[in-house]
Amino acid sequence: MILLMDQPLLRIARQTGRLREISEMYQTGLGFEVLGGFDDHDGYDGVFLGIPGGQYHLEFISKWGHDPSPPTSDENLMIFYHPNRAEWESACSRMAAAGFVRVGSGNPYWDRKGRTFEDLEGFRVTLCNDSWPPRN
Repeated sequence: MILLMDQPLLRIARQTGRLREISEMYQTGLGFEVLGGFDDHDGYDGVFLGIPGGQYHLEFISKWGHDPSPPTSDENLMIFYHPNRAEWESACSRMAAAGFVRVGSGNPYWDRKGRTFEDLEGFRVTLCNDSWPPRN
């Protein structure tokens, strides 16, 4: 993947009460690598996960002495598009092997187009077997 220097980089940040376990789960399930992290930064620990040189990454943070809020809806999703069927099936297998639990989606569109998985804190990731933009 080529990083376009004049394009914005997307970082999605989320607090967790189980930084090590969540980090390992997302590395295994999504095939991400640790891109960086920090310890004891004003009471926070964190890790950045993604694909080196990619246009996006995930940041998981843990604030000392603070329990994170649970997800507020089954519609709070991170969606990854896999147009190649074999690659999508492999990605779904990795998610299950990493400990994600397959769940029904709140929106039936995602059940038709892919599979939704829940992490150990109840947050959801959908793997869509389609391209972006969708082919209809």
